[in-house]
Amino acid sequence: MKVLTVERSIKTRGEGDTHDITGLVQEAVKQAAMQDGTATVFVMGSTAAVTTIEFEPGVVADLGEAYERLVPRDIAYAHEQAWHDGNGHSHVRAAMLGPSLVVPFKGASLMLGSWQQIVLVDFDNRARSRRFSVTCMGA
Repeated sequence: MKVLTVERSIKTRGEGDTHDITGLVQEAVKQAAMQDGTATVFVMGSTAAVTTIEFEPGVVADLGEAYERLVPRDIAYAHEQAWHDGNGHSHVRAAMLGPSLVVPFKGASLMLGSWQQIVLVDFDNRARSRRFSVTCMGA
């Protein structure tokens, strides 16, 4: 079995900014020169997450609204008592969605549904440059 890890970065605006990173993950699979295996996507940082959605404005808005209902930004968070940085909600939202995702690939192509894209969501309260890794394992 072969293993290859590549790092990528994207600029984000924070506050739920959602980016389709499917193409970047697919490029990593091609770079790995493997036919079959898995690609693990992992975002570095505790206020961002990765998942799959149908990347279209309605679903992106629905996801943001769901997080606002579940983890409102305008309530007290214990994190604020220590750091006073206004992003307690960002940490909780990211933890709920999770920092990683595993996607199988076959014939050097990601095995995603027709309307399924890999997205990185930045929940922090400021713009950032987000780093993520793609680790391909396979043959």
